[in-house]
Amino acid sequence: MYDHYIAVDWAQSNMAIARMTKESDKIKTVDVRSDLKELKLYLTQARGKKILTFEETTTSQWLYTELRGYVDEILVCDPYRNYLLSEGAKTDRQDAVKLVQLLRAGLLKPVYHSEDKFIQMRKWVSGYTDMVKAVVRLKNQRAALFRGKGQDKREKEVEGTMERFVLEGLEKVLESYEGQTTRYKLEMRKFFKEHEMLRKLDAVPGIGEIGAMKIVAIVVDPKRFKDRSNWLSYLGLVKHALMSGGRSYVRRQGRYCRALKSVFKTAALSVIVSEQRNLFKDYYEHLIKEKNYSEQNARHALARRIATVVWGIFKSGKALISQRRLKEGIKN
Repeated sequence: MYDHYIAVDWAQSNMAIARMTKESDKIKTVDVRSDLKELKLYLTQARGKKILTFEETTTSQWLYTELRGYVDEILVCDPYRNYLLSEGAKTDRQDAVKLVQLLRAGLLKPVYHSEDKFIQMRKWVSGYTDMVKAVVRLKNQRAALFRGKGQDKREKEVEGTMERFVLEGLEKVLESYEGQTTRYKLEMRKFFKEHEMLRKLDAVPGIGEIGAMKIVAIVVDPKRFKDRSNWLSYLGLVKHALMSGGRSYVRRQGRYCRALKSVFKTAALSVIVSEQRNLFKDYYEHLIKEKNYSEQNARHALARRIATVVWGIFKSGKALISQRRLKEGIKN
């Protein structure tokens, strides 16, 4: 399909380039200092139809955006899967050679990248998630400080001179991080004004504003999932069967997006504990009372139901359907 198969192993100090053509199995390599202009010139000089690959890293989205116009196709590949195929010594040049061989053989697993406007939300989600993790860590440290003195974590003062010194530092850092979290939430309002899809997903019971932001930022294009099973597998809400000799031995959890799994598991729990009646809550109670599901299995099924509805809304661009039609769909 392509005249040139090109692989790049990009690092901060140097880059290794490997290239193969459709006529020859010979691999040409270049190992020089990292320079985006030089890389663009190298790609321009290769005449004909070109496909480029590099591994998913912190710089992959930047490289994808910068090099998109210099080749016919870019395949950002999964480094975890490539690692399973590695053997022998490891150098940048050898990594590039391995990548170009796998590219030409069609054995690389792509990682989704896009220049879509939603991709910019990923930076917000990543920064906000880091802030929340930092706040939780600091609050846990504060609670441990009080527990160490046999006190309740809700108290304002801790016994002991050194403990008070540590607590004062924790309080200052915690106040700073909480202020930054508020700043992120204010910025979120701008996204909601600009993107109608965020408001449509926010209307789904249990999702909320933060959940809607995470879904849109991480998924970007819901049509990249060919069916419901593929979507649920990406979320980690279904398991894969391992079969041999016509027998199923075990069901294994595949690799999945942990951030989105958390969104839908939290959404299911939010629906269950909420006092407000909605059809998702009715569905949960239907599974418990009429289908004799255990609470755990019913909660998992509810998470899958919410995920399926969200995928349908995101894919079609339509708002949540009427209560009557949703009820009919749930019964079926």
